[in-house]
Amino acid sequence: MKMNTRLILALDETDGEKAMRIAAEVGDLVDAIKINWPLVLSTAPQTITRLAEHASVICDFKVADIPNTNKLIVEQAVRLGAAGVIVQGFTGTDSVEAAVQAAQGRDIYVVTEMSHPGGVEFTQPNAERLAQIAVKAGASGIIAPATRPERIKALRQIIGKLRILSPGVGAQGGKASDAIVSGADYVIVGRSIYGSPHPRAEAERVVDEIRSVLSHK
Repeated sequence: MKMNTRLILALDETDGEKAMRIAAEVGDLVDAIKINWPLVLSTAPQTITRLAEHASVICDFKVADIPNTNKLIVEQAVRLGAAGVIVQGFTGTDSVEAAVQAAQGRDIYVVTEMSHPGGVEFTQPNAERLAQIAVKAGASGIIAPATRPERIKALRQIIGKLRILSPGVGAQGGKASDAIVSGADYVIVGRSIYGSPHPRAEAERVVDEIRSVLSHK
């Protein structure tokens, strides 16, 4: 995945054709497009392949199973053109390692702490351990919440130079600039872009915000 604008679009649309229009409109402004089950289930797995024509695709499937099942899911995502897959770490190091091996050089990102309020109940108390699993298993990076920038700082101390992707910017209340200053490599923005009447203008606004703080780092 390139590191140009540091913006990742979370394209959680269920209208396939609208999703494609938005991808075409902002594809050159984002470093990747993250998709989740709503879009895949409302269209087809081949949507991964179609979106990959516009930007790198990260499959946010939050894969959480035994090693063999993780392997099978990641293999299929990669076969369809995914540049990365997001997995859960609570299933253990062996399951994450299986995902990393199945990715064949593509990126595996491990969820450490989720961005919604409920994320403080179970993921936050275990986030440091999950980050350690990501490091041990050879993952490319972790998912850490833009809604709680101080947690990005804490997790950076554990993972070193692995990448941090931070969701929760926009509709959930997180700020792109705060996440980047706190150590995130990329910010993930969804509803405020794909739900906007002017998706490109909103994406440009976020990119400008990111660049404003990068210029002072």
